[in-house]
Amino acid sequence: MSIMNKLRNQNFSLTITYILLIFFAISIIFPFFWMISTSLKTQKEAVKFPPSFIPENPQFSNYQKAWSKVNFTRYFLNTILIALVQLAGILFTSILAAYAFAILDFKGREILFVSLLGLMMVPMPVYIVPGYMILQKIGWIDTYYAQIVPWMANVFPIFLLRQHFKTIPRDLYDAAVIDGYSDLGFLFKVVVPLSRPALITISIFSLLASWNSFIWPLVVTNSDSIRPVQVGLAYFIQEQSTNYTLLMAASTFVVLPLIILFFIAQRQIIESYTRSGLKD
Repeated sequence: MSIMNKLRNQNFSLTITYILLIFFAISIIFPFFWMISTSLKTQKEAVKFPPSFIPENPQFSNYQKAWSKVNFTRYFLNTILIALVQLAGILFTSILAAYAFAILDFKGREILFVSLLGLMMVPMPVYIVPGYMILQKIGWIDTYYAQIVPWMANVFPIFLLRQHFKTIPRDLYDAAVIDGYSDLGFLFKVVVPLSRPALITISIFSLLASWNSFIWPLVVTNSDSIRPVQVGLAYFIQEQSTNYTLLMAASTFVVLPLIILFFIAQRQIIESYTRSGLKD
């Protein structure tokens, strides 16, 4: 009888768990569904009450209209350029810094690493004004440099890579030294190839951050020709504040690349956190 009670309790717990998971999944997916549904409606259908969930006559032309209202082609190209250059800088600085904190033994290493982690707690509003003043003095305001260079080093990728590098056996380093490898040789020929999941995760998060960047580009840019896509979308929203179908269409094609990117790389992200987040 006790075994039957345990089975009933387990089944009840599983049922409650699945119900909660389904509820949270629907609550996350529904805004995306509503965005796409509204983007395919006519303006009259978008504001009618009660609202309809499925468009009666899908208006795919809304996407072409939204794209042509402002220079989204330029915004997308700017964002891709900024994101790729930032990514190259982040990978280079993070790999070198993480290797130093994980493998090399030098005085004050742990104190310096903890101090670096402390920078993660500093919110962006604290350094927007000082950062703007520095860029203004060196003449970088309203340039690509202002949007790229300050973000070519990041604390979180350094932390994630450092945790991953510490899982690599020390015997590999000793064997590489015996074979005549320098520290840089060991790093780029042994450590980096073994860290592919972590590097892919860092790349994904860097691209996501670059694509979603808004406050900083808004502050340091004045020209429409160098604005990234999120700032361009904000100006588009101001111009089309009551045209809900075009607003949703523009939001859809701005968000879509991020969703595709995440689904492509989700396995590597999970693998990276599994390997690098459990060992100090």
